[in-house]
Amino acid sequence: MELAHSLLLNEEALAQITEAKRPVFIFEWLRFLDKVLVAANKVDVKEKQKKLVEQLTGLISSAPGPPTRKLLAKNLATLYSIGDTFTVFQTLDKCNDIIKSKDDTPAYLPTKLAAVACVGAFYEKMGRMLGSSFPDTINNLLKALKSAESQGRGEILLSLQKVLNGLGGAAASCHRDIYKNARSLLTDRSMAVRCAVAKCLLELQNEAVFMWTTELENIATLCFKALEGSNYGVRVAVAKLLGTVMATALMPKQAAVMRQNVKRATLEEVLELMATGFLRGGSGFLKSGGEMLKGGASVSREVRVGVTQAYVVFVTTLGGQWLERNFATFLSHVLDLVSHPRATQTHVEAVYSRRCVSFMLRATLGGLLGEKAQIAAGKEICQAISKQMRAVEAVVNDLNGENKTGAADVAASQHVMVCALKELGSLVQSLSATASPLIQEPSIGLLETVTSVLLHPSMAARLAAAWCLRCVAVALPYQLTPLLDRCAERINNLKSSPEAVSGYSFAMAALLGGVHQCPLGIPHSKGKLVVSIAEDLLRTAAQNSRLSLQRTQAGWLLLGALMTLGPSLVRYHLPKMLLLWRNVFPRSQKELEAEKARGDSFTWQVTLEGRAGALCAMRSFVAHCPELLTEDVIRRLMTPIECAMTMISHVPAIIKVHGAHLKASAAMVRLRLYDILALLPPKTYEGIFNALLRELVAEFTLTDNPSNTTTSLLRSLCHYDDSVLMGSWLQETDHKSIEDQLQPNSASGSGALEHDPSSIYLRVPVGEAIPGPLPLGVSVIDASVALFGVVFPHVSFKHRLQMLDHFAECIKQAKGVRQQSVQLNIFTAVLSALKGLAENKSSLGPEEVRKSALALVMGALDNPNPILRCAAGEALGRMAQVVGEATFIARMAQTSFDKLKSARDVVSRTGHSLALGCLHRYVGGIGSGQHLKTSVSILLALAQDGSSHEVQTWALHSLALIVDSSGPMYRGYVEPTLSLVLTLLLTVPPSHTEVHQCLGRCLGALITTVGPELQGNGATISTIRSSCLVGCAIMQDHSDSLVQAAAISCLQQLHMFAPRHVNLSSLVPCLCVHLCSSHLLLRRAAVACLRQLAQREASEVCEYAMSLAKKAGDGKDIAIYLNITETGLEGALFGMLDHETDRKLCSDIHDTLGHMLSSLAVEKLSHWLKLCKDVLAATTDVGGPVAFEVEKDEEDSEKKDEMDDDIMFTGLGEDEKSKPSVAPRWVTRVFAADCLCRIILLCENADKAHFDLAAARSAKTKNPKGDLLVLHLSDLIRMAFMAATDHSNQLRMAGLQALEDIIKKFASVPEPEFPGHVILEQYQANVGAALRPAFSPDTPSDITAKACQVCSTWIGSGVVSDLNDLRRVHNLLVSSLDKVQAGKGSSSQLYSESATTMEKLAVLKAWAEVYVVAMKIKKEAEAKPDKAVRSGDEEEDDLGADVLPPDSLITLVQPELPSLSRLWLAMLRDYALLTLPAEFSSQLPPDGGAFYTPETIDTARLHYRSSWAPVLHAVALWLSSTGFGACEEKEAPALNTGASSSAKTFEESVKDRMHLMLGVSIEFLCFPRPEEPIEHVMSCLQALSTLLESPYAKTHIAEDQLLAVELLNVLHRLLLTRDPPTVQLQVTAVVQETIRAALDHLQQQKINKGKDEEGQIDSQSILGEGGQTGELVPGSSLVFAAMELLVFILVRHLPQLNTRVKDSPSHVPMRPQRLPEEGARLVANTVSILAELPSLCSPAGSMTILPTVLFLITGVLRETAVKTADNSVPTSVSAALQGIKTIITSPLAHVDSLQTQWTALVRSSLASVLEDSQPDESRPDLDEISMLTAITLFLLSASNELVGVTVLQKGCMERFRNALNSSDPWVQARCYQLLLSVFQHSSRPLSTPYIHTLAPLMVEKLKAVECSRPKTTAELQAVQEGIKVLENLVGMGEEQNRVQLVALLVPTLISYLLDENAIPSASQASKGLHDFALQNLMRIGPLYPAAFKMVIGAAPELKTRLESAVRANQASSKAKDAARQAQPTIQAAPTIKLKTSFF
Repeated sequence: MELAHSLLLNEEALAQITEAKRPVFIFEWLRFLDKVLVAANKVDVKEKQKKLVEQLTGLISSAPGPPTRKLLAKNLATLYSIGDTFTVFQTLDKCNDIIKSKDDTPAYLPTKLAAVACVGAFYEKMGRMLGSSFPDTINNLLKALKSAESQGRGEILLSLQKVLNGLGGAAASCHRDIYKNARSLLTDRSMAVRCAVAKCLLELQNEAVFMWTTELENIATLCFKALEGSNYGVRVAVAKLLGTVMATALMPKQAAVMRQNVKRATLEEVLELMATGFLRGGSGFLKSGGEMLKGGASVSREVRVGVTQAYVVFVTTLGGQWLERNFATFLSHVLDLVSHPRATQTHVEAVYSRRCVSFMLRATLGGLLGEKAQIAAGKEICQAISKQMRAVEAVVNDLNGENKTGAADVAASQHVMVCALKELGSLVQSLSATASPLIQEPSIGLLETVTSVLLHPSMAARLAAAWCLRCVAVALPYQLTPLLDRCAERINNLKSSPEAVSGYSFAMAALLGGVHQCPLGIPHSKGKLVVSIAEDLLRTAAQNSRLSLQRTQAGWLLLGALMTLGPSLVRYHLPKMLLLWRNVFPRSQKELEAEKARGDSFTWQVTLEGRAGALCAMRSFVAHCPELLTEDVIRRLMTPIECAMTMISHVPAIIKVHGAHLKASAAMVRLRLYDILALLPPKTYEGIFNALLRELVAEFTLTDNPSNTTTSLLRSLCHYDDSVLMGSWLQETDHKSIEDQLQPNSASGSGALEHDPSSIYLRVPVGEAIPGPLPLGVSVIDASVALFGVVFPHVSFKHRLQMLDHFAECIKQAKGVRQQSVQLNIFTAVLSALKGLAENKSSLGPEEVRKSALALVMGALDNPNPILRCAAGEALGRMAQVVGEATFIARMAQTSFDKLKSARDVVSRTGHSLALGCLHRYVGGIGSGQHLKTSVSILLALAQDGSSHEVQTWALHSLALIVDSSGPMYRGYVEPTLSLVLTLLLTVPPSHTEVHQCLGRCLGALITTVGPELQGNGATISTIRSSCLVGCAIMQDHSDSLVQAAAISCLQQLHMFAPRHVNLSSLVPCLCVHLCSSHLLLRRAAVACLRQLAQREASEVCEYAMSLAKKAGDGKDIAIYLNITETGLEGALFGMLDHETDRKLCSDIHDTLGHMLSSLAVEKLSHWLKLCKDVLAATTDVGGPVAFEVEKDEEDSEKKDEMDDDIMFTGLGEDEKSKPSVAPRWVTRVFAADCLCRIILLCENADKAHFDLAAARSAKTKNPKGDLLVLHLSDLIRMAFMAATDHSNQLRMAGLQALEDIIKKFASVPEPEFPGHVILEQYQANVGAALRPAFSPDTPSDITAKACQVCSTWIGSGVVSDLNDLRRVHNLLVSSLDKVQAGKGSSSQLYSESATTMEKLAVLKAWAEVYVVAMKIKKEAEAKPDKAVRSGDEEEDDLGADVLPPDSLITLVQPELPSLSRLWLAMLRDYALLTLPAEFSSQLPPDGGAFYTPETIDTARLHYRSSWAPVLHAVALWLSSTGFGACEEKEAPALNTGASSSAKTFEESVKDRMHLMLGVSIEFLCFPRPEEPIEHVMSCLQALSTLLESPYAKTHIAEDQLLAVELLNVLHRLLLTRDPPTVQLQVTAVVQETIRAALDHLQQQKINKGKDEEGQIDSQSILGEGGQTGELVPGSSLVFAAMELLVFILVRHLPQLNTRVKDSPSHVPMRPQRLPEEGARLVANTVSILAELPSLCSPAGSMTILPTVLFLITGVLRETAVKTADNSVPTSVSAALQGIKTIITSPLAHVDSLQTQWTALVRSSLASVLEDSQPDESRPDLDEISMLTAITLFLLSASNELVGVTVLQKGCMERFRNALNSSDPWVQARCYQLLLSVFQHSSRPLSTPYIHTLAPLMVEKLKAVECSRPKTTAELQAVQEGIKVLENLVGMGEEQNRVQLVALLVPTLISYLLDENAIPSASQASKGLHDFALQNLMRIGPLYPAAFKMVIGAAPELKTRLESAVRANQASSKAKDAARQAQPTIQAAPTIKLKTSFF
């Protein structure tokens, strides 16, 4: 392939490759040329032009295939437009000659077509440059057109279109000729030609004025004729032509009008013309009056659907503004269509016409108008409805019957009503909360108008009105309850009117059905209301025969609707319901027989309707309340169901007696019965299988049914991908809702509410706007087929065989059309059964069952109906799946192989090739591997059969199935398959789109098979890859959208496996163009592909899209219509969200934008923020959103200016472009607000500078292009504000969420210009203004709840420190608190009780959060020494010592605390009850709790779950700060006189509260759900530790030891599951409090005991854990529980402590390293708790745990004693040392009985420390000092135990010696200090050996200093410390030895003195030593005068040195005196300070 990449065709290379590969080589060269010509240097091109032209024109006559000729023509034209144009006329003549040639052989055809294509391309590219040659060319083409076959006709028309496009107005002289020749072809039998004509005429009408003036009527007639018998492609093309011509006639293009004075058509004329097509089709105009009167044949459906599409094109072309201005006319015209008798000749036709009209309205209103205009349109529709209704009322009230035509009008009016109401409902629903002005404005009276239709005589209109009300309620949930109440009231008031009963019950049912879409629900009492109304209706039904039917239906309908409210509500009414159901049906066989004998036709009708209604309510119950279906309930349901089954068998007899009009009611009963049985488990009704199957089979084999009704389920049971074979069953399109009418099965697409009123309350099927149940006849068959599939797997084999044989017999008996219908139904049922078998994993049965089934299926494989062949193939595959035996599969495959080898007819070849594909699809690659080779070879052969495109399609489709299912096993056949696919792509005519679609499927499957191998570079892989790319390129250039979509998904696959080889620079622009395609599937494919690309290469995708937009902006190729503007691709995608309704597409757009956002938002911050801002700023200024009113009040003028800019911004775009641009709809705005939150999150993860103004500003100056979030803060606040104050509730939620995020992230960002302030302070007005509307009384609870959350975040964030400013937001919370206190019974309750619960809990939670923050501030303020306030005024001192800073938040909360604490405690009580396990549900209070009602208990749980934690923390703070509410007890007046009793109650209340708090905490901590936020865990732990600070709580937990143990066990478990260090730290705090509580309690006990038994001293030894034995019992021992938990923490952070780890063979000794800050704190806390534990035990108990405790503490010391750079002591080390001290100094040492044990313990601990502190190469960074400190601690505190233990003594001395010899002066200094403490120890036996051993070494060291004087302060300090020790030794010595000691000290000191000359030059440290020595000498002299004199006297040289030093000192001191007076003296503090004093 690489050889093809040259400017000239490489002819040598071409000659060398095989014949088969040449077309591919040539195509690849042309592709290369296409890219390179545009970019190449013009000079190079001109040099080679001659040769290139030769090569290219040579190719024309080489019979090129369709894609090749297209590219060839394009390249030739490009070559001429770039190079010289000398020879262009020669080439043109050559082409014309080829076109004129008389050669008609098929072999010459490709050459002719290539020439035609070249002519078109020349004119398109060069247009008028070709000047006068065009008349000949055009005549030539038109001549050829007359004689050409269909492929030629299509190609010639395409070329004519290009010629017209190139020449523009210049070709005017030929316009008429072209028009005459082309128009007759609009009814060509080839659909491809019809499409081509439509496109050609569309091009022509741009310039040919006559088309939309004089010829306008003829064009319309032609189009109507073209639509007859058309396919989807033709309908789209013709509709576009018709719509555009009509629009042009109405508003001509300016240029054309100026040339000729044209009579413009009026709107009425144009609409009248279009209406003819809709009402009369292509039969011409009113030629014969008689036909109209006869009512003639109805319009062909294709025409009606095509004209419907044309209407939409017409309006879209004229644009949104035109529609706004002319909406009234358009609406009345469209509604007239559906009231015309021609449109509603039969019921089904009427439904179809309604669907078409609804489609017209939805497509125009929904897409073209913005929200404001939609509201205006809503008003118009309302007026239309009320006008119709007035007319209807006039007829109904006209009792005399003067108005004869009235009845017909009423009948017609129902269809108008249905269309208008349906559209009104859709409008309101899409506007959602934005529609409130439409509902609220009294002048429109929308609700009155709609409710008035509930009294319309026609059921369809009543149902539509009910549906419309449901839409209103879903859009505006606050209307739900009032509407229900109003309907209930009217039903009660108008009981005597049948229409009212029916209409209002429909409305109530619809509203109840809408509740599940309103998260806030309805009050529980409404359920009771509905039940009472329904019961009343059913009870009174029999009283008045005029109303019986309506009342019965209404009652059951309401009960069915009630079931949709779910089990929590239905539970209460179930017993009553079961009773009602039982009573509707006869109790016994006898009653049934008796019943049959009685009654007339009317009572039977009522009875049947009643029973159908009852069954329907049951079905609703089973579907919506599965939780209530216990075995008992099912058993009680089965009684009426079995009875119904029996009754059904009697019905035919009853119908015979009473007339056929009962048939419908009987069918309804059957439908309801089948529906409910399909939902119940088949085991429950095994008993009635026989009767049931008889009914089912009779139903779908049409035994008693004269009409040939077919089921609608076949499509859904066949595979989705097979739709390509079924031709007319088109895939999804934008026109799906009307195209469904043209499907071949019965009544397809004719769904309407009146076919089954119960659908008004059911869930709407996904993807539909409004439920559309099919007519009863079809529904019953559908239900029977579905139930057959459920029951079949449970039927015995004998019965299966009987049924299968019966099916074969039925098919044989039927003839003609009926046979087709019966066969379709039977096949659907069989498929349904096989699917059921597969789902149940059961087998089909023994041989005879299989045989019978196989015979049935094989017979249909060669049925002429393609749908049946499809179904048969599918059934065969499913059979293979359920039989699952290799021999059976082999037999089936062999049958098809044999058939395919011999058969020549199309039908059997297609059927059996599909059979092969389905076998592979269902058995998979492994199961059918052995047939793979044969299957593939046969299908490859069939695919090349050019004579029948149908065979090619089916064969390729099957091949794709086989490739898909074989997976890697197919790898060996990839090359031949691929080359076949390429050959076909290059040769099959483009008009056979199905073949191309299947080729696309094959190519996609092949790419998946090769998979990741595609990245390779081997020769074969490169070939495969380039073949795939060529295939994709061919399909991308195809004219059919589905083929283009296939190309995109193939490229998407390729990109997944080999991203480097997919060229994004060409793919992305292509995708961008497809985003505006009119085909849904192509848009879907494009977005899906973009989604994948954006995941990996978002920035490249955006750049390519932008460059394309620029090109289109500059460019010559205006032909591409793009919607990409300066906002780039992301802007275009945001725009698409406003127009697209397809769910899949929208979710893909969301994902694509999400991926782009994730990778680009941080880099291109301003761009993305602007995007979001532009979307959010486009508010629909309907009722002036709150936003603007607020701004006017509070914001200063600056803000006003911004405001105006914004209003300007929204105002733009109306006159700027004529392009229909709609302001972003609310859904898009919600998405934009979510994007805003994501951007904030992304910035947070990217760089901290985004949240630091100073850093951001400095970064901006360095790099002006850089962009940081904090610089856009005002925009962020503004966007959040706009969203939070919008009309749309969803947007308000999103806005509040964004606001909360902004506050959380920016609260602590300081304002650099005003130190001490934060940057958010300036926005407090905005925040207040955004929150205020959320607290208005009419705001939904969920928004208020969210706003409370934001309030507490804002108050707690500490942004605003001034209380007066905070008051604004604080007052909002105060007002809501008042609402909470008002109690449950708020009179006008709109939402369910759980919504109230949610709101109240949110308020309490917000207050709790504020209180927690307030207390925290208060605590911090108390901790700070607050001196400033004191010195101010004296008066303040009177307020008491603890005056807080005046701004403390606590002052805001204080006044509310009494009521708050009460509510909080009540809430915790509720929560505690709600968390009880289900088996304790009987203990719940029957009338609910403080904030929930028993009915809404399930939803309430969720709300409590999200808000209990902060409340718990707040209550704990309140309890511990008020001494468990002691003050509130005092405040309460003491009612009871006995003081003792009141005290008792306080004790009790403490106890209750403790139980509550601990219960809630322990329950939660036992099992925190993984989804619980970590904040809840933290709140809970903080609450516990706060609680335990209070003395009451301490005594409570200490008295009940098991409680404390349980708490510790739960905390231990928590540590195992939750990692964050903050949690672990908090846990240690709780443990510490618990242990302290226990210690305090023990102390108290000891004191009491001591008082009681002053004599006995020993009794104390029994107190404490462990008693006398010292045994600790796990489970009841607090110490044991604490040890477990603490050991876990230690081992978690220092795994080396675990001995098992050390002993394991894989253990690598780890070097101790520094713990991180938090880890060190944790270990320190743990160690300090450990050290306290022994004091909890009795002496014996202590001895049990001490070894472990000491082992752990010394271990921690060993592992964490690591030197630090600044010589600081890590917290964990100081804790360990402190712990050692605590333990060694404990009173245990004095307990006689334990003396030996204790001594052994102390000694061994010291031995461990000595061992750990051994100097070791592997531990160079060991902190000797900490170890020495530990050793010293042992020596000092446990001297008795250690005296005279030589081994230890030796070790200790060794460590001291090492330290003295250390090279680190700091170590020396500390060592001297520690030695000093040892030397001074009171126990002489301990200290003496140390003095004897270590003093000489010290003296030596100090003597040596004379030679090496200190250089640094540290060294100096070491010497000073040493001298101190020496001095102390001198002081300790006895008098007689004093002289020797002084003789050691004094000479050493004198040796430190400097020579007076050397002083000035000496270093700082050296001078310091000199001064120090001198001072000490001067001090020692007077201390020991005698000894001093003796020493000095003995050595004269010492004396002289000393004297000279003294003299020098005096001299210098005089000099310094002067200076010293100026400076105050500074006390020199010692530089070394121990962090903690351990001594």
